[in-house]
Amino acid sequence: MSKQAVQLNELIEITRDGQRFYEHASREVKDSHLKSLFGEMSLAKVDVIRALSARVAANHEQPASGGTLVGKLRQVYADTRATLASDEAATYVAQLEEAEDRILHAFEDALESADAELKPLLVSEMPKVRACHDRMRGVKRSI
Repeated sequence: MSKQAVQLNELIEITRDGQRFYEHASREVKDSHLKSLFGEMSLAKVDVIRALSARVAANHEQPASGGTLVGKLRQVYADTRATLASDEAATYVAQLEEAEDRILHAFEDALESADAELKPLLVSEMPKVRACHDRMRGVKRSI
């Protein structure tokens, strides 16, 4: 597998962790506004995953289809904390904001080391990644 495919697949997996976590959280929270927000954020992640997967496939390589162990553990941790917390919504928001930090940092790191062929794709996806990050940071601060 090429270096570019490995790098993109890592981003796909980390982004998929976030996407799955948003789906899960939307089923767990009771607040209709948060359910809607989490659904929107999940769809934003799907859009990024599609763009990255298309590039991997265009190079005749297999896009990642799963997530990471870290992502799954974060979700289990959030579920456990939400069960014990008085405010489950705030717990999910805090954990999702940390997931957004992880995704943003992964994209920033990838952008720094990307070759000239990959850089335009990452630059084009970065506003979506940053918008999701900033949105969740704002929600976390408002709760």
